[in-house]
This record gives sequence, structure tokens and C-alpha cells, in this order.
Amino acid sequence: MAFMVNGHMCVGVVKDQLVVRVGKARYPQALAKAGVTEFNFTGTPLTGWVYVDGEIVNEQDTLRDWLNQGLDFVLTLSPKQRA
Repeated sequence: MAFMVNGHMCVGVVKDQLVVRVGKARYPQALAKAGVTEFNFTGTPLTGWVYVDGEIVNEQDTLRDWLNQGLDFVLTLSPKQRA
């Protein structure tokens, strides 16, 4: 499951983990947090994206913080044009 904003993936869910697009600038800080690992869906880490353990986002405030991080980054991107 993925949530798109202006044609860009913002956040998603893979098994019991939240996938958040934080961008390259916030990537190191995001990886430094407990329960956060690099997004490696295809065997190659994707810089700017992280997995957040489901237990970390179990609290509403923490989930909101991570969702806002994804939204804050995606809103810096130009909207994609529909085909």
C-alpha cells in the first residue's frame, strides 16, 4: 500500500514497516533514529527512503511525525503531470 501526493510516493506500508520518503538531506538523521533502516526493497538501498519499524509508529504522535516528514519532503517536489 502506498500513498501518493502530487504524483509522488510519500509513504507506504510493506509488511509491518512504514516506508517514508524523507529525501537525501534528511536521510542520515532519519537513519540515526531507533527502529529505522535503509529502504532496500530490490536489493539496492534507495537513498532518501527509510523503513520505520511498525512498533515505532504504534503511537499516534510518532506515526504523525513520520507521515509529516514524508509529506514535507514530497511537497518540495514539482507535481507530476498525468499521462
